[in-house]
Amino acid sequence: MLKILFSPSEGKQVGGDEKQKELLGSNKAREGILNEYNNLLKNSTQEEICELFGFKKYSECEAYIHDIFSSPLMSAIERYQGVAYEYLKYGSLKKEAQDFLKQNTIIFSNLYGPLLGGDPIANYKVKQGNNIGSFVPDKFYKERFSYQLDLFLANNDILDLRAGYYDKFYKITKPYTTLKFLKNDKVVSHWAKAYRGVVLREVAKHNINSLDEFMSLNIEGLNVKEILVTKNKREIVYTID
Repeated sequence: MLKILFSPSEGKQVGGDEKQKELLGSNKAREGILNEYNNLLKNSTQEEICELFGFKKYSECEAYIHDIFSSPLMSAIERYQGVAYEYLKYGSLKKEAQDFLKQNTIIFSNLYGPLLGGDPIANYKVKQGNNIGSFVPDKFYKERFSYQLDLFLANNDILDLRAGYYDKFYKITKPYTTLKFLKNDKVVSHWAKAYRGVVLREVAKHNINSLDEFMSLNIEGLNVKEILVTKNKREIVYTID
């Protein structure tokens, strides 16, 4: 089977009606960092909360000030709303494609760590790179979850669509494929998010179950320029029309 590693986003959908369940890895392994986050929301000053969230005004924070353990839950693949998710257009996909994303996408959250797309999470806010009290999220999750991820991914192909920052959460130990996007021979940054969303959408629409199938997938607007192999990493370089 193909598993796709993906990034979260700053923007998030509010609400949700999912029921709590065991998340990828385990809920117990996350208890410490989630409790720390909850305590910070209850006991920190407005300035400290603004800093944690990455906002300038406390009024922007208020939508996220709630008990994370009793808040409405929504699947991770639906919760996030950034550029990549706008181009994924989850809501417009058929149920089969939505189920594919829930079962085969692994999203690396700054609060929850690695999540399956279908894992239910609360609406939260942590600015990328910020510590959560005494917890350093990328180090914490790399230490606590790498072994479980190695086991989970052992018999699967891996397509890594994460932004580079999220490599800190998990280093892939087996062969995998990643992508690079060029426009006028220059690497794109902001629009790379959009095209990661486009690629994920096409993978789900066509029920791509292996890297061999992915290599045969034609994606509108993208053309393969070259394929580079370094150790266990295969990088497909696309040019954008």
